[in-house]
Amino acid sequence: MNTKVNIAGVEFKNPVMTASGTFGSGMEYSDFVDLNRLGAVVTKGVANVPWPGNPVPRVAEVYGGMLNAIGLQNPGVDVLIERDIPFLKKYDTKIIVNVCGKSVEDYLEVVERLGEEPVDMLEINVSCPNVKEGAIAFGQKADCLYDITSQIKAKAKQPIIMKLSPNVTDIGEMAKAAEAAGADAISLINTLTGMKIDIHKRAFVLANKTGGLSGPAIKPIAVRMVYQASHAVKIPVIGMGGIGTAEDAIEFLLAGASAVAVGAMNFVNPYATAEVAEGIEAYMKKYGIEDIYELIDGIRE
Repeated sequence: MNTKVNIAGVEFKNPVMTASGTFGSGMEYSDFVDLNRLGAVVTKGVANVPWPGNPVPRVAEVYGGMLNAIGLQNPGVDVLIERDIPFLKKYDTKIIVNVCGKSVEDYLEVVERLGEEPVDMLEINVSCPNVKEGAIAFGQKADCLYDITSQIKAKAKQPIIMKLSPNVTDIGEMAKAAEAAGADAISLINTLTGMKIDIHKRAFVLANKTGGLSGPAIKPIAVRMVYQASHAVKIPVIGMGGIGTAEDAIEFLLAGASAVAVGAMNFVNPYATAEVAEGIEAYMKKYGIEDIYELIDGIRE
């Protein structure tokens, strides 16, 4: 039974990885999850310099999920290189580094720093606010997405995954822009913008007012967008958004995803990623599926 998937020439033992920002760099979860069981560990977003993140409170529970306005707090690329990459290299799993920035130059600095590091792929978080565009995210305008993708692709030594925002009118257009600019793969969806108000305090629950909604509530939207994006482009798609079980993951594979990432569910169930990988294998055995590619894009129009 084959569970291996190939994305831009990188072979993963199975299609299950972690979603950036929900798993640290694996250290926090290594007592719960055998990282060797995962196709890849995707690190928390890393910038060229340490970011303090947003003021607190910055996490709130909502029906079917959570809102976060962490603000991509991270210790910077130097710590990732000195501490996190050596830790992950001890395991038989692929390493994908999520990259964030506030300008194209920020992204390029991190990408160039990682050029000679033992990293398998780079995931570029284009949901960061573009300071030169009045804080509109890089991933919310097709021409802006094309520009940053092409510039990163020209400098990157590793294959690049562009992580797309769902906060757009046409996800297919965005997927095509990333592909046209040279992206090796795309991942989606990132969080949806949401808000929560405390009616007793008559105040916003999050200091940032708005935050990113993740968790089971967004899964139907994510499945729909993955289906649309995977049918708009020829490059591989990594699906995420509300995945908590193998059944959830298989939905994304059938919709056209070549791999899946488990995010918010890691906070609820720290064993989730390994359970999803094992559940996919059990499903394949149950239905006599010999190759994972029999599932990928298994829904035909």
